[in-house]
Amino acid sequence: MTDAALLPAVQQAARTLGSWLAQLERPRPARTMSDFKDVFDAVDTPAAALLHQHLDPLLPGVPWAEDLSARPLPAGELWVVDVMDGAVQYLQGLPQWCISITLVQDREAVATVLHSPVLDESYTAARGHGAHRNGAPIAPSDKQHLAVTLLATSQPPFIAAQPEAATAAGRSLSTLLPLVGAVRNLGPTSWQIADTAAGRIDAFWQYGRDDENLLGATLIAREAGALVSDAAGSTWKAGSPSFLAAPPALHQQLLTLIATPN
Repeated sequence: MTDAALLPAVQQAARTLGSWLAQLERPRPARTMSDFKDVFDAVDTPAAALLHQHLDPLLPGVPWAEDLSARPLPAGELWVVDVMDGAVQYLQGLPQWCISITLVQDREAVATVLHSPVLDESYTAARGHGAHRNGAPIAPSDKQHLAVTLLATSQPPFIAAQPEAATAAGRSLSTLLPLVGAVRNLGPTSWQIADTAAGRIDAFWQYGRDDENLLGATLIAREAGALVSDAAGSTWKAGSPSFLAAPPALHQQLLTLIATPN
């Protein structure tokens, strides 16, 4: 089965899980970190089991990636899945969350689906086949001047483990805020990058290693025609310490402002 041919089945799997999550009674907000882990696991474990039922028959024997923050991405074929991308928002009863499913081959995304049950929208992309939202092709913003842009940013989970990323994030935000129209954090990293690919957001940047959230979204952005790099201007790849997705007219302008040495 080709990467593009996988997309309808993967999208249906995401929609099935999304319907289940949307109808689930939300637990009360956690009051401690251990409480949060219990609340998260109570949703995540059955959600992952449900998605396994749909994904595993598509490519028998292809494993799911383990914690990507703890080790380098392995070679070969694997699924990179987040059943609650934006889990903090989901568990707080907020609408900014989605399901993220990406097939990775030799450390590069080859097919991806993001699905938002709240918006009833799906972003899809397969390598060499473009990027779409609900079946329609998408393209990034055609804005030329930073003063009229809406930018978005976020941070990897548990950023305290990457203190240099937190420092760079603060520095870049201080640089950009006076020069752009607005900066927002609008929910899951993956969805914000997909919205950048579709022109809803004009550019997205982030510091820190965050492969789980960036791999599939990078494929969507590139297939839509956005430029994707790290903050030093090098091609973004799994394990990169920073990320920038922007239309060609804005990418160099932003890179000049946030550039960090390799």
